[in-house]
Amino acid sequence: MTSDGSWLSSLADAVVHLMDTVGAWGAGVAIALENLFPPLPSEVILPMAGLAASRGSFTLVEALFWTTAGSVVGAFLLYGLGALLGRRRLRRIFEIVPLLKPADVDRTVAWFDRHGGKAVFFGRMLPIFRSLISIPAGLARMPLWRFGLLTAAGSLIWNSLFVGAGFLLGEAWPIVEEYAGVLQYVVIGGTALAVVVFVFVRIRTALRDRGGVPDPAVD
Repeated sequence: MTSDGSWLSSLADAVVHLMDTVGAWGAGVAIALENLFPPLPSEVILPMAGLAASRGSFTLVEALFWTTAGSVVGAFLLYGLGALLGRRRLRRIFEIVPLLKPADVDRTVAWFDRHGGKAVFFGRMLPIFRSLISIPAGLARMPLWRFGLLTAAGSLIWNSLFVGAGFLLGEAWPIVEEYAGVLQYVVIGGTALAVVVFVFVRIRTALRDRGGVPDPAVD
């Protein structure tokens, strides 16, 4: 595989070398690390597994099995982080962080109790959230069997799309990364907008509570 000198090409070369050296489970290790470090793009790693399968390094079934297993392992590690942090510790942290309130933790856990299953399943198909959704799952102590099943199901769908694309496209795999990058930018942009709105509302509320901004509902 030729390299254009970019970090994505270097990453692709490293992943291919890992899989050529240790086999299909090397793809699982790479995806587990991607869950722990979201800046590592699964949109590059997964097509590489498909490419290696198309070259005969291992079968397509092995590629899907090990990448999904890696997704589940990485997700459980982050679940453990959320469980270790715990609701009580997180509330104490929110007490001292500006613009955050302990009640935010309670609302998050309550929301997760109601919608956590859908969040875990569909979250596996969204950049960044694919990793982060495991932490509130651990915080809310979602049953392990349910978390594992939903994670495996959502990850298998996502992994199948990208591993399959790499398998079919072969050396033309960068096409996958180009289109997947659009989705990633949309998610990042939406998240940034939500953060800006959240900060604006919290600052405005804090100023109003201190008498600095009049309440528009009051004449």
